[in-house]
Amino acid sequence: MKKILFLFCSFLVIHTGYSQTDSNQPPYKKFTSFPPVKLLLPDSSTYFTKNDLQKKSPVMLMLFNPQCEHCRQATEDLLKNIDKFKDIQIIMSTSMLFDSMMTFREKYQLAQFENIVVAQDPNFFLPTYFMINSLPFLAFYDKKKELIEVFEGSLPVKKILAKFDK
Repeated sequence: MKKILFLFCSFLVIHTGYSQTDSNQPPYKKFTSFPPVKLLLPDSSTYFTKNDLQKKSPVMLMLFNPQCEHCRQATEDLLKNIDKFKDIQIIMSTSMLFDSMMTFREKYQLAQFENIVVAQDPNFFLPTYFMINSLPFLAFYDKKKELIEVFEGSLPVKKILAKFDK
């Protein structure tokens, strides 16, 4: 009887341990299509959602902090090579203060680029969705808005473009 009870308890412990591993997985690994975002646009009254994505265009989602030096450098590198990104929609999202986002947008004159959307994530949805540890954070989506890959930290432009060539 003790052996049966021991085996039963062992089974429960093992089963519980295995069932918990999936819950620690970030949502983006379970749901590989572009996330159901609701990002506040610079006009402070309109929201950008998944439905606003350009059709038949790959997407680079960049999460940034306007005060982050690595984020600023990544933006500068992106803008130096903006002609190489003309067919890629770029969504730049921050959870920081709206005024801070607007200052960043103006400093880099991001409004002039049709393929760049700068928006605030007021509900901190994306950092939780991706379980982000460092910024900038990049998520690459193909033309069908299916996840290609994610990357935390700075990435050279050449390597970013290579993600879309796969």
